[in-house]
Amino acid sequence: MASAIPGPRDLPESRYDLSTYWGRVKHSAELSDPRMLLTTKKKLVEAKSLVSDYKNGTIKEMTPELWTAKKVLDSTIHPDSGEPVFLPFRMSSYVLSNLVVTVGMLTPNMGTFGTLFWQITNQSLNVAINTANSNKSHPMTTQQLATSYAMAVTASCSVALGLNSLVPRLNMLSTNSRLILGRLVPFAAVVSAGVVNVFLMRGEEIRKGISVFDADSGEVVGTSKKAATFAVGETAISRVLNATPIMVFPPLILVRLQRKFKMTKPIETATNVGLILATSFVVLPFALGVFPQRRTVDVMRLEKKFWDLKNAHGNPITKVHFNRGM
Repeated sequence: MASAIPGPRDLPESRYDLSTYWGRVKHSAELSDPRMLLTTKKKLVEAKSLVSDYKNGTIKEMTPELWTAKKVLDSTIHPDSGEPVFLPFRMSSYVLSNLVVTVGMLTPNMGTFGTLFWQITNQSLNVAINTANSNKSHPMTTQQLATSYAMAVTASCSVALGLNSLVPRLNMLSTNSRLILGRLVPFAAVVSAGVVNVFLMRGEEIRKGISVFDADSGEVVGTSKKAATFAVGETAISRVLNATPIMVFPPLILVRLQRKFKMTKPIETATNVGLILATSFVVLPFALGVFPQRRTVDVMRLEKKFWDLKNAHGNPITKVHFNRGM
């Protein structure tokens, strides 16, 4: 990200108002723009130079070129290491990297082997993306990473196999209802594994707390376990919201299309791919923008030690903010 470039002057967080939902949607659309995958080494060097000039005072104001440079760095560079994130695991590659796996999971009428294969593949990709973009100042141990991966795989495979076995037995439902429920099994599996993964990977934050800052001055005012609970809980919800449009809309639309038109296997596969790709590009920014990255809360919602805090001017601190994380 652009924040990895050294300099005494901070860049604006975004060209959009991140306190509004629409502003966060437009910001998310920039971060997930697949055109950033075409960034060459030359463009990356030029972007770093522009951002460095601004952060060191050579450039006085934000310009369209500088905003583009920031977009290039935010979608390519890791904020801690300052090095490019491995291309398939960048946010700008999110849709394309997940496309094959999502198509595999949403393929109708898979057997047990196919279900297990695609659920394991999906969790493997998630671990790779999480590891490539993780905070390098507090990296997970190999044991923690292996535990998180094993639990996520267990959760997703158990839910998928269990529901695949259960749905056909629901005789009280119509054939059409069972068909629709069957198509939504991958969604339930992915959501379950995603929530498990979030709480496993970020459980240490809940146990120890995260730093919170005065909303006005930006100074650290303490560590809060309740703020960590908000952060991790909202992140878990965001995983559900991110998966919902991509894994619910395409299979339901495909069911309706199959009723109206006679499809051969190749046409069915092509239609499935097209629906998933279109939904991912169009809807993903709307899902990502639901929760702000930096959360502001009233101190009364946190531990009592924050209720009577005062800033350097002696005024009571009423609101704090913290980084929710991804």
